[in-house]
Amino acid sequence: MTEMLKNRHIDRICIIAAAAACIVAVLFLMGDKIGLTPLSSVPEYSSRLFDDSYVHHIDILAEDWESFLESAPSEQYIECNVKIDGEVFSSVGLRAKGNNSRRLVEEYGLDRYSLKVEFDHFQEGNTYYGLDKLSLDSSFQDNSYLKNYITYDMMDFMEVPSPLCSYVWVTVNGEDWGLFLAVEEPEEAFARRNFGADHGKLYKPDYRSLEDENNDVALKYTTDAPEDYDNIFRHAKFDCSESDQQRLIQALKILSEAEGTEVERAVNVDEVLRYFTVQVFVVNLDSYLGKTGHNYYLYEEDGVISILPWDYNLAFATYSLGMPDPINDAELYVNYPINTPASGEVMMNRPLYHNLMKTEEYFTQYHEYFDLLIREYFENGHFEKKAAETAKMIAPYVKKDPTSFCSYEDYLTGVETFTKFCLLRAESVRGQLDGTIPSTIADQEADTESRIDASEIWLPDMGEIADLQ
Repeated sequence: MTEMLKNRHIDRICIIAAAAACIVAVLFLMGDKIGLTPLSSVPEYSSRLFDDSYVHHIDILAEDWESFLESAPSEQYIECNVKIDGEVFSSVGLRAKGNNSRRLVEEYGLDRYSLKVEFDHFQEGNTYYGLDKLSLDSSFQDNSYLKNYITYDMMDFMEVPSPLCSYVWVTVNGEDWGLFLAVEEPEEAFARRNFGADHGKLYKPDYRSLEDENNDVALKYTTDAPEDYDNIFRHAKFDCSESDQQRLIQALKILSEAEGTEVERAVNVDEVLRYFTVQVFVVNLDSYLGKTGHNYYLYEEDGVISILPWDYNLAFATYSLGMPDPINDAELYVNYPINTPASGEVMMNRPLYHNLMKTEEYFTQYHEYFDLLIREYFENGHFEKKAAETAKMIAPYVKKDPTSFCSYEDYLTGVETFTKFCLLRAESVRGQLDGTIPSTIADQEADTESRIDASEIWLPDMGEIADLQ
């Protein structure tokens, strides 16, 4: 009898164990659909280097730093070690990054380049706790040191998949180099964190020359031929097959031709509207909604595209490259219209914005997201607290930054100007939503009296090319 009871219990235990295993398997496979977060979406690097509650330390251990600086404009990788918060990572790739910023730093005889740190460049499988690549942003034309950081925070608040970032004090072979912003590069680790192990394709559309038509950078459908989208596929972050190319081209075709909500077959409309809410708020003229049309990532999965944020050092109306004496029109940009955030010529060539806004349902949702951003990020004091606490945290490092583009006094002025700009911008957007301030370029030109007064703001105080001299 005792043996029978033992066997019966063993059988029950086995049955329960098997059932539990099945449940775990189902939860693993369907976790995303039922609201569970897979462990892979919270990689260890996010709570280490990208804990933004304090300033981290990265020591670049390079054998010949002077040679690296001399060859930096060529953007060639060198092999070095990096020590992150006291822990050494070997055989890491390092190079300078940037387009005009890199060129201008070189032109003015400076050494403070933004940098790319690629952990697996020389050694396959090498990572920083799962992270394959990061950027070290130099705060070029950003005396406040806040533009990128706060914009990514806004994007995250609006639930747009965004790079993680944190401030780091960079030394080179133990010698002080400066305060930089570490930014998670949108590559494999980023895609896995945001979209899961079976993620889609990631691209960074960019032009070869601004003199070209660059329809593909504008996300315009032209033909079915992949070669007509070289500016997209040339910058694919992962291997891109012919079927991958055709899937993306088909998405652009649907975006071009679909009417009303049919566009949802090819566009993650909700994510795109959230993105444009922040993008328009920060008045980034060097972006998809600017004349250049670039500085964004494009994500495609199962034939559906979304747009992801990147590069905001020239946002907040400080895009003045090529202008030795940039025009200061703070009132224009503080009140920049949310319904037509660019000239008609540009808007008609930006289908991801223009074609969505032609649908009343999406236009209304866009305004609702703006209301959310203004109400819960600005009007409740969150922004002021975030900006003030961050500025206080990094101030001692800015003060001793040996390669900074500006003085400590310029930094304090930059923070003050940045904060004022954002608060006045929020006030103007609220007025535009309520109808007390015109929300289109044409109506604002006809009625300049209703705009928020921004005479106390001098835009170049946030950073300009003259600071490099």
